[in-house]
Amino acid sequence: MAINPLNWLMGLFSLDIGIDLGTANTLVNVRGKGIVLNEPSWVAIDKKTKRAIAIGAEAKEVLGRTPSNIVAIRPLRDGVISDFDITEAMLAYFIGKAHEQSLVPLPRPRVVVGVPSGVTEVEKRAVYDATLSAGAREVYLIEEPMAAALGAGLPIAETRGSMIVDVGGGTTEVAVFSMGGIVVSRSLRVAGDEMDEDIILYARNKYNLLIGERYAERAKIAIGSAYPLREEKTMTLRGRSLVSGLPEAVEISSIEVREALSGSVNTIVQTIKDAIDETPPEIIADLMEIGVCMAGGGSLLHGFVERLTDELKVRVWLAEDAMTCVARGAGRILEDLDDLKRFLVGVHRGSTDHR
Repeated sequence: MAINPLNWLMGLFSLDIGIDLGTANTLVNVRGKGIVLNEPSWVAIDKKTKRAIAIGAEAKEVLGRTPSNIVAIRPLRDGVISDFDITEAMLAYFIGKAHEQSLVPLPRPRVVVGVPSGVTEVEKRAVYDATLSAGAREVYLIEEPMAAALGAGLPIAETRGSMIVDVGGGTTEVAVFSMGGIVVSRSLRVAGDEMDEDIILYARNKYNLLIGERYAERAKIAIGSAYPLREEKTMTLRGRSLVSGLPEAVEISSIEVREALSGSVNTIVQTIKDAIDETPPEIIADLMEIGVCMAGGGSLLHGFVERLTDELKVRVWLAEDAMTCVARGAGRILEDLDDLKRFLVGVHRGSTDHR
């Protein structure tokens, strides 16, 4: 088949991008440069004009501090698009920001985007259309557990089995691989966001204290855990008393936060057990040898690796730079698209009109 010289040249000079379009954070991986952006998936919009005022870190900074005519939202929920136009604006901003780092004008990029393994065809199409509208020349989709496994360096193309648990903001992805395909998979809409909600609910029910999402996330990161800590910690929660309506501060321990998170953590652990229960015994033997890999920001919860090692009776290990695995995996696809295209799902080719 003859190669179109124009397409070949554009592929050579294009700033190809791998995107982990996460519920909590969006990461952008530029071919040849690595991770260039890691910003919260937040957009502040004017309610009257519906225009985006701030995107990413700047939008998250104003969360809970905006006047009545401005609202900070996340256009993705549970790993899927909940507001198409705002997602398109956010993607255009991130793609444009990645392009700003180049000193010369570049063709529109080819983009690989990670999507949860449990999404519907309609949800996949929404991601594809939003990315294309945001300025991509060609759009490819890859399931997040596949991208995470590639980013973590798992031997997914080999005959021996491997397994990844990717705990993100909106979804937890569990997948067992062999011979370049997914043997068993689970996609669970319980992850980091649900844990934050657990802490908010716990503070409300036990202390009659209303705290915001940012404070709940801060508590989860600082003293949250899935397994008893060697040294238990405490921190101060600040919010509004539901009794007096006035500001109030409460000291909370890591034991209490672990209790608050137990429901979500137990659900994730049980989902992983269910996936292992469906895994063929030959692959189980492989997993006992190479272990189970954890990726995603949610896997950084203190004691999560130890908890799973204890529950699963196999070695569980944390991927290097676990939070960036999906973005790095998407980037790997772009390094050798012809050979690695088999790992993509719902592959679409975008418009070739570059005017």
